[in-house]
Amino acid sequence: MEKEKLEALLEDMSLQEKADQMLQLMGMFYQLDVNAILTGPAAAFGVSEEDIGMAGSILGTYGAQTLMEIQKNYMENQPHHIPLLFMMDVIHGMKTIFPMPLALGASFEPELAGRCAAAAAKEAAASGLHVTFSPMVDLVRDARWGRVMESTGEDPYLNALMAEAQVKGFQGEDMKEEGKVCACIKHFAGYGGAVAGREYHTAELSERTFRQYYLPAYKAGVDAGAGMVMTSFNTVNNIPATANQWLMRDVLRKEMGFDGVLISDFSAIQETVAHGYAEDKRDAARKAVEAGVDIDMMTSCYSGYLADLVQSGEIEEALVDECVRRILELKNKLGLFENPYKDADPEKEKELILCKEHRALAREAVGKSCVLLKNEGMLPLDLKKKTAFVGPYTDTRKMLSNWAVTGDQKDTVSLKEAAGEVFDQAVTTYHRGTPFLDRDMKLVGFESIEWKGATPEDGEWDEEAEERMFAQAVEAAGEAEVVVMPLGESFLQSGEACSRAMIELPRVQMKLLRRVAAVNPNIVVVLFTGRPLDLREISEIARAVLVVWMPGTEGGHGIADVLTGKVNPSGKLPMSFPYSVGQCPVCYNAFSTGRPCREGDNNRFFSKYLDIPNKPLYPFGYGLSYTSFTFSGVMLDRKEMSEEETITARVRVKNTGSLTGTEVVQLYLQDVAASVVRPVKELKDFEKVTLQPGEEREVAFLIDNEKLSFIRADGTVGSEAGLFRVWIGNCSETENVAEFRRT
Repeated sequence: MEKEKLEALLEDMSLQEKADQMLQLMGMFYQLDVNAILTGPAAAFGVSEEDIGMAGSILGTYGAQTLMEIQKNYMENQPHHIPLLFMMDVIHGMKTIFPMPLALGASFEPELAGRCAAAAAKEAAASGLHVTFSPMVDLVRDARWGRVMESTGEDPYLNALMAEAQVKGFQGEDMKEEGKVCACIKHFAGYGGAVAGREYHTAELSERTFRQYYLPAYKAGVDAGAGMVMTSFNTVNNIPATANQWLMRDVLRKEMGFDGVLISDFSAIQETVAHGYAEDKRDAARKAVEAGVDIDMMTSCYSGYLADLVQSGEIEEALVDECVRRILELKNKLGLFENPYKDADPEKEKELILCKEHRALAREAVGKSCVLLKNEGMLPLDLKKKTAFVGPYTDTRKMLSNWAVTGDQKDTVSLKEAAGEVFDQAVTTYHRGTPFLDRDMKLVGFESIEWKGATPEDGEWDEEAEERMFAQAVEAAGEAEVVVMPLGESFLQSGEACSRAMIELPRVQMKLLRRVAAVNPNIVVVLFTGRPLDLREISEIARAVLVVWMPGTEGGHGIADVLTGKVNPSGKLPMSFPYSVGQCPVCYNAFSTGRPCREGDNNRFFSKYLDIPNKPLYPFGYGLSYTSFTFSGVMLDRKEMSEEETITARVRVKNTGSLTGTEVVQLYLQDVAASVVRPVKELKDFEKVTLQPGEEREVAFLIDNEKLSFIRADGTVGSEAGLFRVWIGNCSETENVAEFRRT
């Protein structure tokens, strides 16, 4: 639609019609009997039949045929025949579920994340969807927070690259194109900084920390052209983000240049009342629209009060118009005025869903996201050896994650299925050994899911049945040469509203591990998890530890590829694994303090714990391979550079092992003394190199003024003269260092 026609449409809309364009409802409002809706959810929710008939968007419903019917019925009754926007949480796949986002972060391969997003967009678009609430680009440092699984990690540079790649994957060059959907950057802003890792909690961040660490990934997503941004639940400077004018108008709109649609998170506008910022829903509506929030997700604040606020003179109608204009412009960018169904096509949907190409990509992504933490000659597995698979993830399809809301467990390849294709079944046995969770553990809020003792497939367990499972598994482990133990969190233990104060494996699984270790020391732990865990005891007991995250649809195949050596692991930790929960939040790019504690220093008057080390058990950027690599010293082409000049830093990397492998060569910088304290290290670049046995290659990084820049004491951005250190190695704790000066 031409701009002039769009403006004419806006001008012809009634005030209430505009307010309802800013309303988003769940799909159930359009699928259930109208009388049941009006006397049930609508009555409780506070919306009228008129509001339902004119709401501008819906969420939580998918399927080409379903959405086409909803669109047709809606447009026939909408006063100006304006099409609906259909939105959904397509977080890491539509039906083909890829490894969870934190796992994709472990790949250190933004291009891979972009391809996964593009495949998800194809399936979502064919299913009738227009917008995905993804990517989540919140910086995460606290493993207690369940939503770390949705992020790509603790590093602003890596997160920014991943954000850019995913936005471009979802949207392409033009979101109107077939197979593309609008991306929604979330959650703006600072949501990952929740105090104590508790969901929906306050984020207490200084503005410098907020800008230097948390904002870059959002900015990268905006610069990549994201058509939508979602507000966060937390406060920023003691003001709820959803009603924060400085955050939304000054930072997001003016500084970052975002001109797309701003949507609240689920009920976030109304929640400003609970925050103690708005007096009631009417006040909440006023404050949110003044902040420039365009869409009210699942509350009646806008639909119920915006028209009255304008008519009473409390807000200008221009505020409403600017919001509705952005919504109409997004619908226009998607081509919905010309084709309200866009790519919805039941036949195309069947063709694309779980197609061969998407499954192959999912399998590739699993292989590249697995992180090998320990290996005492156990991996890759010798298929001729008698092997026992022992653990709750041995034969289950529940490895999609709590946020794979559109995925079907039945489509997932289990580890047992995949192992059955490559292992010699004459010498391979499979034993569950234990339920996922302790019998006394209750996952609060999951009562609607029929589960006993852990997850629905666990069934009813008593102590006697549990002991029989243990005995059978331990007996098999004692007879085997190698024991592969697929252990981990239940998929219900990470995700939204899944904060955990204790980040260890359930007691029942640790009991199984100890009993197996008593009869066979040759243990390979395959760890399924949505977050970093406390792995101290596991690392001591197991001879190999492979982190496979929540791997998705092709999890079984991808893991089997790595276990057997078909794929040599190359994943690196995108988030530090703490020594214990007492360190949380922990990250590699911290500050030194005035009394830094160095390893082996016994003086207690330094910044340290009495009972645990300062360092995480496994740091950011860490990950082993089945081969080995050596690095030469860091070579600089000059020892000084001006603000306008550059330095090239080089290393020679050699594969000194017997297998072809891929290493992630990582560049870190430190500004030794500056006008504000700077981190001990910051990732500034990386490159993945694949080398044959004995092959050696030079890897070069360009260091320019941008890599040295930061927010200086006076608030300006730039670099400062002084001493810099540059490290190049295979993780954040590398000691391969050189120095130069910025003159």
